[in-house]
Amino acid sequence: MIKVEEKLFQNRYRVDAEHPHINIGNPEVCQVECKTQQCTYCCPAGCYTREGNGRIVLITDGCLECGTCRIICTEFRNVEWEYPRGGYGILFKFG
Repeated sequence: MIKVEEKLFQNRYRVDAEHPHINIGNPEVCQVECKTQQCTYCCPAGCYTREGNGRIVLITDGCLECGTCRIICTEFRNVEWEYPRGGYGILFKFG
């Protein structure tokens, strides 16, 4: 059986370092107001991580552009999400 990580490794990503397509609007909202921090375990690409002080760190490299983070943050609407510029983002190998 193939693991999800092995499947994801087959995809390629063109990172647009100058214009990330996802941003956290107000990091303090994530740290203070959001009690569940669902983004840290719902993102299938693992782009969101929680530091020891409760701060959420977003690394968009490897983002699958699925929009899960945007959907689960409906209470605070703290995820600024848009499609990457042309030529950047995920390049699916099988689809």
